[in-house]
Amino acid sequence: MDLKPGTRLRSAVCATEVVVVRKPTQEVELRCGGAPMLPPGVEGDGRLDATHGNGTQMGKRYADADSGIEVLCTKPGEGSLSLGDVPLLQKDAKALPSSD
Repeated sequence: MDLKPGTRLRSAVCATEVVVVRKPTQEVELRCGGAPMLPPGVEGDGRLDATHGNGTQMGKRYADADSGIEVLCTKPGEGSLSLGDVPLLQKDAKALPSSD
């Protein structure tokens, strides 16, 4: 699947939905809850893998420095995001400069 900015994806095993913010520099398999992410409208049938059940939070960005991918969670769910079996980490907010 071509993961370019603006691509919307949904989990096959929970309510999680994301939109790609930054495309990966290499071929990756984006998963949620241990199952591959699907395009909207495509039904999936799978079971949530307990080892990938840490959940996602709406409005948070998840990124991988090695591949360069960054996604924004638009709908939270029980499954956690990963590239294959490697978890996607929640991106920290940038600190704003102080105003003196």
